[in-house]
Amino acid sequence: MAELKETFACVPSTERGRGILISGDPKSNSILYCNGRSVMIRYLDRPLEVKVYGEHMYPATVARYSPNGEWIASGDVSGTVRIWGTHNDFVLKKEYRVLSGRIDDLQWSADGERIVACGDGKGTSFVRAFVWDSGSNVGEFDGHSKRVLSCAFKPTRPFRIVSCGEDFLVNFYEGPPFKFKLSHREHSNFVNCIRFSPDGNRFISVSSDKKGLLYDAKTGEMNGELTSEDGHKGSIYAVSWSPDSKRVVTVSADKTAKVWEVSADSNGKLVKTLACPGSGGVNDMLVGCLWQNDHIVTVSLGGSIFLYSSSDLDKTPLELSGHMKNINSLVLLKGAPQIILTTSFDGQIIKWLQGKGFSGKLERNVSTQIKCFEALGGEIVASGFDNKVWRIPLLGDQCGDADSVDIDCQPSDLSLAILSPDLVMVSHDTGVTLLRGTKVVSTIDLGFTATACSIAPNGNEAVVGAKDGKLHVYSVLGDTLKEEAVLEKHRGPITVIHYSPDISMFASADSNREAIVWDRATHEIKLKNMLYHTARVNCLAWSPNNDLIATGSLDTCVVIYKIDKPADQRITIKGAHLGGVYGLAFSDDNTVVSSGEDACVRIWKVTPPK
Repeated sequence: MAELKETFACVPSTERGRGILISGDPKSNSILYCNGRSVMIRYLDRPLEVKVYGEHMYPATVARYSPNGEWIASGDVSGTVRIWGTHNDFVLKKEYRVLSGRIDDLQWSADGERIVACGDGKGTSFVRAFVWDSGSNVGEFDGHSKRVLSCAFKPTRPFRIVSCGEDFLVNFYEGPPFKFKLSHREHSNFVNCIRFSPDGNRFISVSSDKKGLLYDAKTGEMNGELTSEDGHKGSIYAVSWSPDSKRVVTVSADKTAKVWEVSADSNGKLVKTLACPGSGGVNDMLVGCLWQNDHIVTVSLGGSIFLYSSSDLDKTPLELSGHMKNINSLVLLKGAPQIILTTSFDGQIIKWLQGKGFSGKLERNVSTQIKCFEALGGEIVASGFDNKVWRIPLLGDQCGDADSVDIDCQPSDLSLAILSPDLVMVSHDTGVTLLRGTKVVSTIDLGFTATACSIAPNGNEAVVGAKDGKLHVYSVLGDTLKEEAVLEKHRGPITVIHYSPDISMFASADSNREAIVWDRATHEIKLKNMLYHTARVNCLAWSPNNDLIATGSLDTCVVIYKIDKPADQRITIKGAHLGGVYGLAFSDDNTVVSSGEDACVRIWKVTPPK
């Protein structure tokens, strides 16, 4: 069996020029945000405890807890709202097609009976309110001519709904059934977010015109604004009220968050400016915020989540970060402590520690995409889509000056000789290239398309996998290869090959869902019938004691086999990563680290069969 021990979560999906609307549940002190098709439930006091809802058919955009915390409503880019339980494996209660386009915001009524959603649509259908358990409409929402970016439900009776959007309008509706009452045109740019105070007395709108305006929640009349002195210098993307309704926090493209005191006359006075702790680049623009219990949560364009203490605003914030795009490779650096390095499609390299999680981003001078990735000791060897192989020294939490060599073809795989790390083999369309340091020793035309390769730790043998499913075993003689054997058992293109730690075996896998373990000396099959995936095998890993081998697949599963047991006595981790598993490693004989398209890293404790 396998037990999930830790999850290093992905960060929220962000988009330049748009705010993101995160939400939470004060009772469980958890927050909700979206990445791809996943809705992430993350606990602020337990960052390594993460739950993931992945049942949306399209990328999710927003999610909200019901007032009692028992249900979550989440919307996606297709205009669908799904309502599901927070317990019992996220049982689906209802699903409605609410709008014809993307849903940008939604909110529950205080009694938990109605939901209002807004976004993009056809004609004038940009806002809709409905009874959550029947789907029946509870009013008509005229008055907007363009996409509606945010909406809010007054938390006290008499109920009101407000909305705002790209037409620069703030609209006010009375009900139920809800009808248009009045409209405000004081903003001169997109109105990005609108929120009622928890006590139900006021609401506030913030805009790309750098203004924050306050209104009476019962009548809808504007009666104040956030002072322009010491105000934001860029678009304001989001706003959130403190639990006592006396303060608000705003975040802006000027890379700051500001805390404001709202007076009895509904004007806001600046209390504190919270600077983003980043380097000051574009990714440090702040696009989302939430005030929950004692936490002020801000989200940057790069996806980093910063947790401030509302009772001590001078305290350094805690940073929770990770990948935003799918993780395409994972390696483990042996040592004390063991370091997990992961890379994503956008070229980010992130460092993780077991028991702690995020430990920093490795900044590189060149931000190229990464396809193949190996690391050993104090050096990273990587290749991307620019036909280059990079050697990057590791200097603590930073990368040193990288050296590169152009091999004149697109690498399909890369392998490092562990005991002789100067030697690297790269496979490509016409064969392989051998490198020593950043010097091309030889480019060898093998007469077939090489799709995967692995060089033995001592550098004297290599296995190259072909598109036709054959494995070619070579002796490495200086800068040339001598073919020793051709192994024919696979029925699809080879995707991955790895030697066992003691070099007595090697394992290979193909795109036709099969993996095979071979004896290195005799080239006989050591473990067969490893056919328990339903799609291409993307990665595999050996345990340090050579007893276990794990395979990860496009079918979202990780399968773990014991070498001295039949393949049917396997351990299967179903749904390990939404969208597929792309990285695997063993941190010890019974602990597997996995990563995948959901941009998460997970650590599993494995109990192998007796």
